[in-house]
Amino acid sequence: MTIELEGRAVLLGDDINTDYIISSSRKKETLDPDVLRHFLFETIDPALAGAIRHGDILVAGRNFGCGSAMEVAVTAVLAAGIRVVVAHSFARTYYRNAINNGLIPVECDTRGIAADARLHLRLDADGARILDQTSGREIEGHPLPAFMLQILSEGGLVPYFRKHHDFVTL
Repeated sequence: MTIELEGRAVLLGDDINTDYIISSSRKKETLDPDVLRHFLFETIDPALAGAIRHGDILVAGRNFGCGSAMEVAVTAVLAAGIRVVVAHSFARTYYRNAINNGLIPVECDTRGIAADARLHLRLDADGARILDQTSGREIEGHPLPAFMLQILSEGGLVPYFRKHHDFVTL
């Protein structure tokens, strides 16, 4: 099973917590992902949500998604049209919430990726490979277990169970 995607790099830093992704005050107003996507990263950069385009790839440093375990921090990212987050490391709860909801988390060395770089991701059983088409650099990422690839290929855990009714195919 292979997943391939391309997109423009949107750079973030280290320790991007779930409240930076979507502010707690916004989550009190609504949990509608189509509304929340307009407020992504507003505490970091109020203009960022408006600059994000469908298909962009978030590129972060260490500890992406730290903080609370709210799934809405994943669903709001997906609602903005982002399918992939590439980071040096993820908070474990965010990582599992990403897999469960169909957001692809890729761990790799993100140093040297420039803002607006064109990235091509290939994810399969052998690992993740990111070609920075802007610089020509190839970056190796950590592989995902087969069952996680299967879940991601179906769009998340719920779509996986709707189709297979069990983990028997894993």
